[in-house]
Amino acid sequence: MKPIFCTTFISLLLAGHVLAAEIPFVELKGHTAWVDFAIFSPDGKKIATASSDNTARIWDAESGKELKKLEASAALSLGRSPDIFSPDIKKVAVPRVDGDVQIFDTESGEVLQTWQDSRLVSSAYFSPDGTKIATSVWNRDGPNYFAQIRDAESGKELQALEGHTGSVISAFFSPDGKKVLTASKDATARIWDAETGKELHKLEGHTELVRTAVFSPDGTKIVTASRNKIIRIWDAESGKELKKLEGHKEFVHSIAFSPDGEKLVTASKDDPVRIWEVGSGRELKTLEHSMIDSAVFSPDGKKILTVGEQYLAETVKGWRSGEGEIEITTAKQAQVWDWERYVAPPPLMRPAVIDF
Repeated sequence: MKPIFCTTFISLLLAGHVLAAEIPFVELKGHTAWVDFAIFSPDGKKIATASSDNTARIWDAESGKELKKLEASAALSLGRSPDIFSPDIKKVAVPRVDGDVQIFDTESGEVLQTWQDSRLVSSAYFSPDGTKIATSVWNRDGPNYFAQIRDAESGKELQALEGHTGSVISAFFSPDGKKVLTASKDATARIWDAETGKELHKLEGHTELVRTAVFSPDGTKIVTASRNKIIRIWDAESGKELKKLEGHKEFVHSIAFSPDGEKLVTASKDDPVRIWEVGSGRELKTLEHSMIDSAVFSPDGKKILTVGEQYLAETVKGWRSGEGEIEITTAKQAQVWDWERYVAPPPLMRPAVIDF
């Protein structure tokens, strides 16, 4: 039997059986280099991607059609939250690897603003009312490690959130916009008053850098993920640890709540994507994927969007029935999963692939 190869999605038919993903997947094509980030818009109608080809792109989430290409003079970095979009979805905030932050018009693709910064800005997220943007500063050499709250129109600094003893990796507003949550290399997450800049709580317990920290949709809980492979759930009001989730075997890169706040999706390097029940801490399902950078729910909670590199450069001989040969190349790709209907494939099979 001849090798089978498909870049849009993989659906293999061997010995009369469909053996891979049965569900159609949107194909997003246009980037000319690896895709590093992908996120749904708050209404779920668009997907934003950023690539090493120095562009970010806006896509129709249903059809996969490219709506707009956002070009820059340096590689772009999207965050892991829909809050990169303004609430009306007319703007998107995109940090560049040279330290600047650019605000794009999502309809025209024009750069509305460029905020220059000599330091590396690692994330930029709008407040719920769209009037402010929280940015985190990756200051490799110190001594000042902080996040900022800026005016979304002028870029003027309104508050500097100072107190971390390591670079700040991310900074998110709470759902009501009254607090900011930061994650840092100093192994802590911190909660700040968005109006005064005062530190309210320091979340301690991780022993290595906290890669990301996010609020639940109702703002009552916080989840943190660390290089020590442990996920922790906290009470957002008191800062008290509520639960610890263990199971990942590698550095946890990404965490996201489902829209109803009842589930979590987590991702790490060399490990499956895991879906958890928040209340019980029980692991509900794993999605077979490797080298994951990010995983997020769609706004309706029915799909999960992942970005990561797959170990696809392999030849599988004598698989299943002793017949056939499958050859698939390796790439850094994004995938959209219908996670509720997903059934883990047999060993060495891979799920459907979106090739950018």
